[in-house]
Amino acid sequence: MNKFQDAQQHLQQHRYHWLVTGAAGFIGSNLVEALLRLGQRVTGLDNFATGHRHNLELVREAVGAAAWDSFAFIEGDIRKADDCARACEGADFVLHQAALGSVSRSIDDPVTTNDTNVGGFLNMLVAARDARVRRFVYAASSSTYGDHPDLPKVEDRIGNPLSPYAVTKYVNELYANVFGRTYGMESVGLRYFNVFGPRQDPNGAYAAVIPQWVAALIRNQELRINGDGETSRDFCYIDNVVQANLLSALAGPEAANQVFNIAVNERTSLNQLYGMMRDLLREQFPHLDAHRPQYADFRRGDVRHSQADIGKAASLLGYQPTHRIGEGLRQAMDWYVRNLAPASAQDR
Repeated sequence: MNKFQDAQQHLQQHRYHWLVTGAAGFIGSNLVEALLRLGQRVTGLDNFATGHRHNLELVREAVGAAAWDSFAFIEGDIRKADDCARACEGADFVLHQAALGSVSRSIDDPVTTNDTNVGGFLNMLVAARDARVRRFVYAASSSTYGDHPDLPKVEDRIGNPLSPYAVTKYVNELYANVFGRTYGMESVGLRYFNVFGPRQDPNGAYAAVIPQWVAALIRNQELRINGDGETSRDFCYIDNVVQANLLSALAGPEAANQVFNIAVNERTSLNQLYGMMRDLLREQFPHLDAHRPQYADFRRGDVRHSQADIGKAASLLGYQPTHRIGEGLRQAMDWYVRNLAPASAQDR
């Protein structure tokens, strides 16, 4: 039995109160679902700036009425200290996912990104400290590595940030560390690398690449690759992220006030990703035989290559990713097709 199986068994036998911020978002709603399936009591906090009510409806349908009765939702904003305090009341663990993501968004609007990701994060730290939560697990980011050239990325070697978003996520780590030293508060930061999976939003200017591309492919729309397509990423399926969050909350004191890479230690170029996705969809959507991507300029603030060393997470958390890029795409594709394809496209 591995560490994650141990953690799941422990949660099936012990009921805790969890707060998930950003609960209506992609990652947050998957965490809510996993916790409810394990018999936990969960409070969700979201202001629907980037999350969606229908994600919570999908969770309710997935877990059933009995488990859903253990979920309470607060519509609130992490930029408001009172909302944070109310949400943290009585919580054993906080899984803090609420943020304004996207490098591009932060370049377009650095002030709102900072207000949410730095001011909101500090509000959450203060509320969790005052509520005496056992551990505060938060979404950090691989963008923190900035222009550091080494691959794979190792937690204690970072470079200069390349976007306002990257600055905010690094400030989160600094604040969490200071709260540990000053107040004895336990936190764990998880540097996510390009997470993907069901419930990820394909719409809007700042949509993540995988759901955006799936939507374009099944609708036979133009698909744009920024740069030459050889930019590479360490794509991480959502189940790996859920595992990392639960392990981080329950891990021993050796994991406290640490930051961990959460990925699979692989590099996939954008050209490779496009080919994999087209191949998975080609049988169902024959128009893809003729589909070709369009290439555009490199995007400001983007890191050229990204790959994570996950040895620290494996050693101190017991983290063992269950899905690599191919497995994750295959598992997610049915959901993408059901939810992203218009009826006319699915009938082709």
